[in-house]
Amino acid sequence: MILYIAEKPSLGRAIADAIPGTHKKQDGHILLANGDRVSWCIGHLLEQAEPEAYDPIYKKWSTATLPILPKDWKLTPKAKTRKQLTLLKKLIRQADQLVHAGDPDREGQLLVDEVINYARVSAAKRAAVKRVLISDLNRPAVTAALDNLRNNTDFIPLSVSALARSRADWLYGLNMTRAYTLQGQAHGYQGVLSVGRVQTPLLGLVVRRDSDIEKFTPQDYFDVLAHLKTPNEDRFYAKWQPSDSCQAFLDEAGRNLSRPLAENVARRISNQDATITRYQAKEKRRSPPLPHALSSLQIDANKAFGLTAQQVLDVCQSLYEKHKLITYPRSDSRHLPKAHHRQGAQVAERALSNLSSMDVSGLGQLKWDKSEQWLDFSRRSKAWNDAKVDAHHAIIPTDRTSKSLSQTELQVYQLIVRNYLAQFMDAEIYSEVAVELQIVTGRFAAKARITLDLGWCALFPRKVNKESDESGIDRQSIPVLKVGQVLHCEHGEVKAKQTSPPKHFTEATLLAAMTGIARFVRDDSLRRVLRETDGLGTEATRAGILELLFKRRFLVRKGKQILATAEGRQLIRALPEEAVWPDMTARWESQLSAIKEQQQGYEDFMTPLTQSLHGLVVESQQVSMQDLRGLGKPAFKYPKKSRSRKSRPKTAVKA
Repeated sequence: MILYIAEKPSLGRAIADAIPGTHKKQDGHILLANGDRVSWCIGHLLEQAEPEAYDPIYKKWSTATLPILPKDWKLTPKAKTRKQLTLLKKLIRQADQLVHAGDPDREGQLLVDEVINYARVSAAKRAAVKRVLISDLNRPAVTAALDNLRNNTDFIPLSVSALARSRADWLYGLNMTRAYTLQGQAHGYQGVLSVGRVQTPLLGLVVRRDSDIEKFTPQDYFDVLAHLKTPNEDRFYAKWQPSDSCQAFLDEAGRNLSRPLAENVARRISNQDATITRYQAKEKRRSPPLPHALSSLQIDANKAFGLTAQQVLDVCQSLYEKHKLITYPRSDSRHLPKAHHRQGAQVAERALSNLSSMDVSGLGQLKWDKSEQWLDFSRRSKAWNDAKVDAHHAIIPTDRTSKSLSQTELQVYQLIVRNYLAQFMDAEIYSEVAVELQIVTGRFAAKARITLDLGWCALFPRKVNKESDESGIDRQSIPVLKVGQVLHCEHGEVKAKQTSPPKHFTEATLLAAMTGIARFVRDDSLRRVLRETDGLGTEATRAGILELLFKRRFLVRKGKQILATAEGRQLIRALPEEAVWPDMTARWESQLSAIKEQQQGYEDFMTPLTQSLHGLVVESQQVSMQDLRGLGKPAFKYPKKSRSRKSRPKTAVKA
C-alpha cells in the first residue's frame, strides 16, 4: 500500500482527484480505488516541547536556570491535532511505500519528515520515501507531479536547514524573551518582552526610522533653473550644476544652501547665450517586471489597495486551495520553468476569461479584453529560467475558470494575472535625452525621458509627477539639438526647496525592507552575500512576524504609517546591538542556505549559537530598564483561587 502524506487536507484531496478510480472518503484520509491511501497533516502536528518537558525546574521563570539548552531535543503532539497524528502513525506503519507531499518549501519538507520520523519507521523504509513537489492544485498539474516523483533523500539538506532554523529560533527566542522579560518586570514592566531573531531587528528598523524623523531638522536649499529657447521657438529648462569653487556653500549631497549665490547666478544667466556642450539621445528598452513571489505581491497589494501582508497571504491561500486559480502562494521565486512556457496561451486565455466575467470596475486598471491584442505567446521573457527555479516557481494563474470571487480576492488575483500577462508583451521603449550647456561661466544640465511605446506598461498605469519621476529625470520635452548649437536663456529662476525627512515605514516599504535587508546590514561582506539572496524572515513568515509585533503592542498602525510604540522603543534601547540589527539574522539565513547547499554542517551552525547564549543572558542582567516602568499589560491572568506568582506564562517562541 502506498501512503501519500500531504501537508494540508486540500492538497490531499487534490492528489486523490488526480488518481483514477472511485475513492472513499474516510476519517482523516481517503481510500483510493487501487487500495492506496492519501492522508494529511493539518499544518504542524508536532511542536518543540516546552522547557518543563526537559526538567520541571524550567516551568518557573528564573534567571538562575538560563540559558536553557536541551541536549536531546523533544517534539510533542499538538493537542488539537493529536487524533490526526495518531491516525498517520498507524497508516505509516501499515504502508509499504511512503510519498512525502509536503508543500515545496523548507517548512513543508520538515513538517512531513518530522511525522515520518516520529512514527519510528525502519531506516530502510525511511530511505525509500519518495517526494512529490506540487505547486498547482489543478488535476493536470498534480498528475504531472505524481509522474515525476523524486527520492526524499535528495531533500535531506533542506530538511536539516529547516530543523536548524526551528531549534535556533527556540533557543534564541525563549532564552532572550525570558531574560529580558524578567529584567523588565524587575523594573516595573508588566507583561512579556518577546525577543526573536527576525521580529526584533524588524522592530529595530522602525524604531531607528522613527528616531531619524524626530531628530530631523529641515534645511533650505536653492536650485537655479535656466529657461531656454531654441531658434525654432522650442522651450525647455536646465538645472545649474555648482562648480568646485562653490563647495563652501554646498551640503553633503551637493545642494546649494546660499540664496544670494543662487540669485546671483540667476541674474548673470538671464538674457544670455547658452551653448550646447553635450547632447545624447539613447533609445532604451525596459523589460516587464517578473511574475510575483509572495513578498512582491504583498507589497503591490498594499500600495494599490491598502491590504496588509496577512490579508494578502490569507487571500492567496483561498485562491490556491478553495478556487484553485493560482499556483502555490508561499513562493520566494519570481521565475518559471521553461517547460511551462508552452502552457502560456491557455493560462492567459482562462485568466482573461475570468476577469472579463467579473466586475473589475473601480480597480484602477485597463479593460482586460484589450490586452489580448498585445499578447504574443511566442515571446519568452527572462522569467523562464530553470536555473532560478528550485522547489517552487513564481505565483501565476492556473487554467481554472471561476466566476465568483470576493472584491479582495479579485484585487489580488488581478495583480497576479497582470504580472503574468506582461511576460508576453513588448518591452517599454523610451528615449532618454541628456543635455549639458554652458551659460556665461556656469554649467547647466537637463535630462528628459520620452515614452515611444508603452509595451507592457499599458497594463501598469502609474501616477507620475508632472515635473519629474522618482529617478529625477525631468518630464519635459527636449528638442533635437547638436553640440556647439547656441540657444537663448530667457531668464534664470531661483527655486527654493527644503530637505525632507525620511518617510515613516508603511506595510509595503517594511516588507520591501525585509526582502531587501542587505541595504540595512552593517557588515560589508555579509551585505555582498545577501544582496541577491536572502531576506529577513521567509515568504511564509513575514506576515505573521508583522502581526506579532502589532499584537505585542511594539508597533502600531497610524493610517498607512507603521510607528513604534513606547514599549517598542524602550525594548530596542535595552537590547544589545547584535539583537536589534539585521546582521545576525541575515548571517543565520546565509548559514541556513549553506546547510541546504551542503556547504556547512548542522553543528557548525548550532554550536556557536549555544555558546553565545551564556554571555547574552549575563548581559541582560546588567541593563537598566527603568524607562519601561508602568508600561505594558499583563499577558495572562492568574486563577481566582490562587494568587501564586511562582510560575510565569509560557513563552511564545517566534522568530
